Amino acid sequence: MLILAAVAVLVVLMGLPLVIVFVEAFSHGLPFAWAAITDPDAVSAIQLTVLVAAISVAVNTVGGLAAAWCIARFQFQGRGLLLTLIELPFSLSPIISGLVWVLLFGAQGWFGPALQSAGVQVIFALPGLVLATLLVTFPFVARPLIPLMQRQGADEEDAALTLGASGWQAFRRVTLPNVRWALLQGVLMCNARAMGEFGAVSVVSGHIRGATNTMPLHIEVLYNDFNSPAAFAVASLLALLGLVTLAAKLLLERHGGRFVPA
Repeated sequence: MLILAAVAVLVVLMGLPLVIVFVEAFSHGLPFAWAAITDPDAVSAIQLTVLVAAISVAVNTVGGLAAAWCIARFQFQGRGLLLTLIELPFSLSPIISGLVWVLLFGAQGWFGPALQSAGVQVIFALPGLVLATLLVTFPFVARPLIPLMQRQGADEEDAALTLGASGWQAFRRVTLPNVRWALLQGVLMCNARAMGEFGAVSVVSGHIRGATNTMPLHIEVLYNDFNSPAAFAVASLLALLGLVTLAAKLLLERHGGRFVPA
């Protein structure tokens, strides 16, 4: 009974809304949905979403891997603070995450006037979108890696160093292969969150059509313009990307990517 109840809850809370999105997306026919997705503003939003996600995932992969390696391999002053900072985005509202950057780089912010005088635009531009996305997605790479690296220990790396390998060779040939499945899952989850982020990027984007609207923001604009079919059409594309991410995650786990969960 408990299993049936859990399945029923999941169907109602997750399956039914997903079905509704696709039903509404194609309620006016495939040509209408295709026209909504290929609209110039929609294409711009899709391209911007992919660009922001690509930059955020690349930076967070490097930063998350480095942070996890430091925390798992070394004991140092500030280690607990670093771990807390990694977890911090999960406890912050995305709106706050966006307001932080406005406070720092906005027209009335700490560094905004100096940057604007130098011709550098952060808020209401691509850099602001990337910064807001980076802040809310950083934990997704580091968190799966930390417990796995702690469980594995450093014996194999120490053995490689003893046999004459350089630090980079030990990292590339021992550390990375041992954590590749956890790293790939973290990258997938980071990418999914980056593409779907709304709150933080909404604060720093300025909602400029064709310029700073990502896919979630473009969906909001369409819905507020009472163009629900087009909004659901774009939403269906975003949902499809999420489903692809979920399928890739399941394939990774089936392929042998079993590790200590975050």
